[in-house]
Amino acid sequence: MASPIPVYNSNPLDTNNASTSRESLKMEPLEDVVLLPGEERVIDKDIIYICPFSGALKGKVFITNYRLYFKSSDEDSAVALNVPLGAISRVEKMGGASSRGENSYGLDIACKDMRNLRFALKQEGHSRRDIFEILFRYAFPLSHRQPLFAYLSQEKYEENGWDVYKPIEEFRRQGLPNEKWRITFINKNYELCDTYPTILAVPFKATEEDLRRVASFRSRGRIPVLSWIHRENQAVITRCSQPLVGMSGKRNKDDERYLDLVREANSTVKLIIYDARPNVNAVANKATGGGYEGDEYQNTELVFLDIHNIHVMRESLKKLKDIVYPNVEESHWLSSLESTHWLEHIKLVLSGAIQIADKVAGGTSVVVHCSDGWDRTAQLSSLAMLMLDSHYRTLRGFQVLLEKEWISFGHKFASRIGHGDKNHADQDRSPIFVQFIDCVWQMTKQFPTAFEFNEHLLVIVLDHLYSCRFGTFLYNCESARDQYEVKLKTVSLWSLVSSNRERYLNAFYTPESGRVLYPVASMRHLELWVTYYIRWNPRIRQQNPVEQRYKELLAIRNEYLKKLEELQLSDSSSSPHLTNTSASNASLTATTTPSHQYTHLNTQF
Repeated sequence: MASPIPVYNSNPLDTNNASTSRESLKMEPLEDVVLLPGEERVIDKDIIYICPFSGALKGKVFITNYRLYFKSSDEDSAVALNVPLGAISRVEKMGGASSRGENSYGLDIACKDMRNLRFALKQEGHSRRDIFEILFRYAFPLSHRQPLFAYLSQEKYEENGWDVYKPIEEFRRQGLPNEKWRITFINKNYELCDTYPTILAVPFKATEEDLRRVASFRSRGRIPVLSWIHRENQAVITRCSQPLVGMSGKRNKDDERYLDLVREANSTVKLIIYDARPNVNAVANKATGGGYEGDEYQNTELVFLDIHNIHVMRESLKKLKDIVYPNVEESHWLSSLESTHWLEHIKLVLSGAIQIADKVAGGTSVVVHCSDGWDRTAQLSSLAMLMLDSHYRTLRGFQVLLEKEWISFGHKFASRIGHGDKNHADQDRSPIFVQFIDCVWQMTKQFPTAFEFNEHLLVIVLDHLYSCRFGTFLYNCESARDQYEVKLKTVSLWSLVSSNRERYLNAFYTPESGRVLYPVASMRHLELWVTYYIRWNPRIRQQNPVEQRYKELLAIRNEYLKKLEELQLSDSSSSPHLTNTSASNASLTATTTPSHQYTHLNTQF
């Protein structure tokens, strides 16, 4: 992967600094887009957009250090594109100087967000050279030793999104530490495990030396640590990586004893170890020094969840993109969708999380791992926690869940997404996080009143997973984020979310604490997330009409409540006979009660 070192430069195209400045003076005003603080225009160019829905459209493309923006010049078929450069996966030249046929010379752009773009230019005078070079440099800054846009952004928000997640506060919310579990700072310098966070919860009886010995027997040093504890029955979800058993079947008494300490913490009869992998894959991993827990682990039960690896998921999403963009073939839609296996993978991930949540709700502690514990493990632990804990179903709680289980525990965002990296064929790329968000969406569909946040939040999280506008999803782990001063030099996505909370709130939300959600993980109940995967098709309806109407009714209700309060205030001020204290109190009660009652009316769905 390209070097992630941020190199600061006023203009990444430093060799053409003067000419670029002269070019910028000629640029016409950009009326339709408000540039972000820190965003600078680089080039404008007349171009033809080969729109898959409207045909060839003449217009102008504007490229900044953050986005590609195209606007058609034909008012009858007005089309605009607004693409963050971070969402671009590949830029290739289409055709050559001698290519024949209309619009056969130009650029092909593949995006990470389920769309492809094609632009045509005139063939004479190497007309695409400048735009190709500029687009390539700005879309893949790390491959050109330039900073990601998040380091150039000058956006300011009232709330600092980096304050959303504080590990100690989250552990305290769960009731930790207690007599069975303690907080350790053994990893404060990332010496125990360079991909784990600095603050960990471990069994009270495990010493620091025990932790070091266990780390030597777990892949990448990722020891079993507590993710979540059930307040009533004290059952826990612990996460880790595979044990280093190897072909010879090595044993480690410290690791075996450590898992027994996890089991003993709430007197679980048998500790359930959920291995996310298919059995055959876990066996194959023995050949590379990995493996799984065998019979030598006393009082445990091993369950394989049959979730496939990152390569299978990458190919599955690629097949899905092929059938949804640009056009959906109606005649073979169901068979085409089935052939991608995407919903089948969603089903297996959800099914695994349901099993974990069910065991923990029943009082049995679990250990969850895959190979390295940063892909499938994160999916399973976070989905199970979402099912078990209503706090994570709130707008802020969901942000904490992502920060905790994905970002701090080292899901390899940089490797899986390829931020700023031109190597689009890198075998480390995989839509593991997208798959998780899809699973969350499936749950919101099955439980429409259980989540405080709405679909807009899920979409904006995925959009900024790619955009590189915020520092939230940059780099592979916490130690790398510390090294590159992400919290000091970039803005958090949660700052943007908190600046406009109303946009991300679910109008149907009804708070329920203590309720465990068990979604139905069968193919009959799972749907393709059309408003995300097929949203670029103009024929797809984006707005849920029921939700839209409900929001309108809420707005009308609020207007009436406001008028009611104004009338009550004017009534009270024009009633001179209410002079004594008791009468005044009675008036206050009379004026506040109706508003109070109306405010708490909830329509049940």
